[in-house]
Amino acid sequence: MTTRSADTGPDPLIEGRDDLIGVFVKGEKPKDRWRIGTEHEKFVYWTDGSHRAPSYEEKGGIHALLIGMTKFGWEPVYEGENIIALSGPDGAISLEPAGQFELSGAPLDNLHETCAETGRHLAQVKEIGDKLGIGFLGLGFWPDKTRAELPIMPKGRYEIMLRHMPRVGSLGLDMMLRTCTIQTNLDYSSEADMVKKFRVSLALQPLATALFANSPFTEGKPNGYLSYRSHIWTDTDPHRTGMLPFVFEDGFGYERYTDYMLNVPMYFAFRNGGYVDASGLDFRDFLAGKLPVLPGETPRVADWVDHLSTAFPEVRLKSYLEMRGADGGPWNKICALPAFWVGLLYDDQALDAAWDEIKHWTIEDHNRIREQVPRLGLATQGPRGRNFQELGKRILDIAHAGLAARNRLNAAGDNETGFLDPLREIVASGKVPAQRLLDLYEGEWAGDLSRIYADMSF
Repeated sequence: MTTRSADTGPDPLIEGRDDLIGVFVKGEKPKDRWRIGTEHEKFVYWTDGSHRAPSYEEKGGIHALLIGMTKFGWEPVYEGENIIALSGPDGAISLEPAGQFELSGAPLDNLHETCAETGRHLAQVKEIGDKLGIGFLGLGFWPDKTRAELPIMPKGRYEIMLRHMPRVGSLGLDMMLRTCTIQTNLDYSSEADMVKKFRVSLALQPLATALFANSPFTEGKPNGYLSYRSHIWTDTDPHRTGMLPFVFEDGFGYERYTDYMLNVPMYFAFRNGGYVDASGLDFRDFLAGKLPVLPGETPRVADWVDHLSTAFPEVRLKSYLEMRGADGGPWNKICALPAFWVGLLYDDQALDAAWDEIKHWTIEDHNRIREQVPRLGLATQGPRGRNFQELGKRILDIAHAGLAARNRLNAAGDNETGFLDPLREIVASGKVPAQRLLDLYEGEWAGDLSRIYADMSF
């Protein structure tokens, strides 16, 4: 999630609707400037056998981990007296609410650079983790922790969200405290390009969820889902989650997404180095200077950018598009997710081919698929009776062709298509990562879920 540590100074006031839409317009880039941003989270635990999640303040805990990372040139970012993030040439490191450790990678030209960045980051956290007795787990949901067993990080926006979540859904606290994800952020060249990419990626987000499904356990036992993380979003907050049917309607564009975001209730406003609780209030009142918690004030552009980060649909628009459907997972899955989306969205022929696959889907199809995927994975039935395993093979062929056409080569002369190999293995077998974990649980592990720490740690 976005980290703010200070007011933005001369950030301009919003004077009208054009300033809201302007955030999206300013995101437009020519194709030669399109970049790839990759975010990935991992669970942090003590390696002393307890597998307990370390708190921020305890000796050798999350604060010590952040301090340790400064060895590699990362600069601390403060909120009050607390270090709550780091910044550096590889992007930003931040903390999710219960200490999940996230790298928001720098915008990079190609997948070779992306995977190298991931490798550097994981090598760094493992080096510091080994000194502190801390390990890192690559899953989509804590397999054995209750909410009560997890610490809370000292970030003001999380205090507000933790109070608000139970008012609007039964699983919002699980989203905050017990999930991890991999995310890819991609560019667009125009409003029309954004619309096409948004529609294709939103329609195929459930396929990504299936391919990366990696959260089949809750509090030590199978939970009946392959991606419980994905299921959690169905009862987090109906005002800010879901498939967004309007994206597939005629006339969708920056204006319509602006209307959607104006209908999303606020969480907060950032003032004087801290967060003002505005949960449930209306951003339109803020625009009119009638926000009860900031009477007479009107928002700045940074307030709107903050607000854009508080909606959680399967695909999110800021000044770029965020792909949000994947569970956290091991190293090769971190590199595979951007490969999947770059292959589909960054080549015109691939994008057209992907659109041809999904353009006939109805809103009912989208909603049914989104509902079934967390339980069924690749066994989900798409339109016309085709299951997602068959769809996955066709879509991966399209992504492969898109990556081959990009022809971004590494020093050995390899293009980017090899990063899709883990996903090709999944669709060939029909077994998503969660099913392999369940096989281990019922077989080799003999019901001992503590074995997951050895098998799924970085």
